[in-house]
Amino acid sequence: MILTELTMPEFEAGLRRTRTVLIPFGAVEEHGEHLPLGTDTMQAEDVCRRLAERRALFVAPPVHYGVCRSTGCHPGTVSITTETLKALAIDLVSDFYRNGLRFFVLISGHAGGTHNAALLDAGEVLLKRLPEAQIAVVTEYDLAAGEGRGVIETPGDAHAGEIETSRILHTRPHLVKGRGRAETPTFPKGILVRDKRRHWPGGIHGDPTRADADKGRRIEALVVDALERLVERLEAAED
Repeated sequence: MILTELTMPEFEAGLRRTRTVLIPFGAVEEHGEHLPLGTDTMQAEDVCRRLAERRALFVAPPVHYGVCRSTGCHPGTVSITTETLKALAIDLVSDFYRNGLRFFVLISGHAGGTHNAALLDAGEVLLKRLPEAQIAVVTEYDLAAGEGRGVIETPGDAHAGEIETSRILHTRPHLVKGRGRAETPTFPKGILVRDKRRHWPGGIHGDPTRADADKGRRIEALVVDALERLVERLEAAED
């Protein structure tokens, strides 16, 4: 059930079928020269919608902005602070809880470590505040990289590379502008840098030239399967 498409009575009826909601988190972030800035949001929302076609659950509208640290110097990246993201996640889950939801999956299409740490922090706060809540925090990328091991050819593929280019070629081929080129960032270990683009000029981590739409279709199906297993475990959880 897509939340924004429901009427008030339909939402009430939905609560009699499920108390689970998926909340997709994304980003407005560069994805090389070939992928759209909304890639992360698109991927997270897509798998939530696919799963909603299989089983009764609510899909919240996506949060389009995230914490983008490594890509902060690249044109088109628009970031929010960790404090803002954490507060937003807490507010959203709290009000879904007030509405009767009890099982929450915060699924992020953006795999930034700082971004996801903020979501995890929010989840820990919510566990203390909401006694009946069961909460999962997962990155869509982790599911894709893990489940798609037999599909992906590029070791360490991470950002705007084979995985993400394949995914967008499958779902929105008209938004893919060429293929980009293989790249690995060269950030110095343990040292913070101001000019991040100097160490990562193209904004790609992986090899988008190995991408194709069929890989994207197969990876998406594997991610939806993994997400369904996570929901099943969450709904069966006892804390």
